[in-house]
Amino acid sequence: MPDIAAFLLEKILLAVFLFIVVLAVVAYATLGERKIAGFFQDRHGPNRAGPWGLFQPIADGVKFFMKEEMIPDRASKVAFVIAPTFTFTAAGLLMAAIPFGDRILIGGREVLLQLADIHIGILYILAVGSLGVYGIIVGGWASNNKYSLMGGLRASSQMISYEIAMGLAIVALLIDHGTPSLRQIVLQQSGSLWHWSVFSNPLGFLIFYVAAFAEASRIPFDLPEAENELVAGYHTEYSSMKFGLFQFGEYTHMTLSSGIIATLYFGGWNIPWVAVPEQATFWWGLLTFAVFWAKTLFFMFVFMWVRWTIPRFRYDQLMYLGWKRLIPLGILNIFLTAGLLLLFQQIGWAR
Repeated sequence: MPDIAAFLLEKILLAVFLFIVVLAVVAYATLGERKIAGFFQDRHGPNRAGPWGLFQPIADGVKFFMKEEMIPDRASKVAFVIAPTFTFTAAGLLMAAIPFGDRILIGGREVLLQLADIHIGILYILAVGSLGVYGIIVGGWASNNKYSLMGGLRASSQMISYEIAMGLAIVALLIDHGTPSLRQIVLQQSGSLWHWSVFSNPLGFLIFYVAAFAEASRIPFDLPEAENELVAGYHTEYSSMKFGLFQFGEYTHMTLSSGIIATLYFGGWNIPWVAVPEQATFWWGLLTFAVFWAKTLFFMFVFMWVRWTIPRFRYDQLMYLGWKRLIPLGILNIFLTAGLLLLFQQIGWAR
């Protein structure tokens, strides 16, 4: 019984710690994106709230809380209110299966920096990652606004189109690693830099990354919002903290998607040519935690870089890319991965 209590306490404290870390990263990702946008547009970006604008996320949060709540008269009020929580909650659930680091020694006890080492972790993130679109669809329908509804319909068709491509990329990854466990996939990428999945499955990485952009509804895939076509898309009628939850859910999804990309294709918390020690230590666990976030922040930067570099696709271009390019490439990638794996096994080059 004491062991169960200690285990539950460990998981609760770890969940609180990881939630605070993700919350802080997401909050300052908004500031980082505005600074990057300023750099690309030859301006300073936010620099009034605190030194170098460091208190801007706090000011934005206070602003969202203080603004007046507006609910349209003809809206479906219950669905209108709960819709933003779907997006944020679905993005937050992704956090449960991601390995944020290796084992860390705290108080003589080994703690795995992963909330749940789910055996089917890769299928879990595929399933949970697509739930956020329900918040967009419900919010668009409940607003009783034609632009909001159009944004919700676009989001659903976009999710279906690119979820298939992402699933095909994951099938190739399963063939390569032979396990759906995220922790085992990370461990198989330890040792040499060339063990990273991006080198054994580069086409799969490209497909997965493009699909992740589409699922996060970021430019050039932000068709559900498309300000010049749909006013503000699915959140046209939203204001105050409900609007803030939609934005927070988008940035949380981008952050955790970046972490998943780092986990699946770039070794996760692994350091190239550094062996994983048999015994956990505090400093090793802290180092792996820092390495994971360094890789994640890099991919977050790429998300932001693309947003301020590439213009939005037309809707027909979006569907063409998903159905006529990524899905056929995903099927081809499965056959290539299986064929090359069989060839490498025959000549003794298997992982």
